[in-house]
Amino acid sequence: MKMNPILEIKNLHAKIGDKEIIKGLNLTVYPGEVHAIMGPNGTGKSTLAYIIAGKDGYEVTQGDILFNGKSILDMSPEERALEGIFLGFQYPVEIPGVSMTNFMKAAIDAQRKYQGLDPVKPGEFLKMYREKQALVNMPDKIKNRSVNEGFSGGEKKRNEIFQMAMLNPKLAILDETDSGLDIDALRSVAEGVNKLRNKDNAFIIITHYQRLLDYIVPDIVHIMYDGKIVKTGDKELAKELEAKGYDTLVKS
Repeated sequence: MKMNPILEIKNLHAKIGDKEIIKGLNLTVYPGEVHAIMGPNGTGKSTLAYIIAGKDGYEVTQGDILFNGKSILDMSPEERALEGIFLGFQYPVEIPGVSMTNFMKAAIDAQRKYQGLDPVKPGEFLKMYREKQALVNMPDKIKNRSVNEGFSGGEKKRNEIFQMAMLNPKLAILDETDSGLDIDALRSVAEGVNKLRNKDNAFIIITHYQRLLDYIVPDIVHIMYDGKIVKTGDKELAKELEAKGYDTLVKS
């Protein structure tokens, strides 16, 4: 028997100012699934990610987003994160003066407080920190550095995967995590994601390019065009897209 969905998006319409970006989008994601969303620039892929995460500046005019069966439209970004939604940004921000260790300890403690638990003990936290570092091949030297400050593009993206490993979200949305990565960094990031996949969580991978999907093999591929999903298939759809291009595939 199929489990209940982690995420249900029902006839979503959303705009920025007077411009409608999402135009009747439907999407259902079940535990254990990896969905890839592909589409040309300006079609609303990143907007969709931001709306799920609750970023300010976007107005939902119609439809609903259910997370574990509960509408999240009235939840703040912080509440959505504490419920178990993680957004990996295309351009991770730097936080000068805040060490990675302190940043992650604060995040874990906030998560535990929301769950009615006591703060994590220092020894337990450091053990978890080291385990997740090893899992995603994150170098130890970053521990006392400020968050993303002076990091290379590959280090920033790997750091996103490390944060995801620490927080263990139910739904992780990775917005063009392959942007600007060389092949070694891409492989390393993908390896981290693959290690974190399990039957209880789900991923939405937003990308322009099929090359990322050589390393993170999706269960389902969606083509997004003009604010909605217009085609859905398996991993072969991404290869077809690479060969034919968006216009040919969408209009066929």
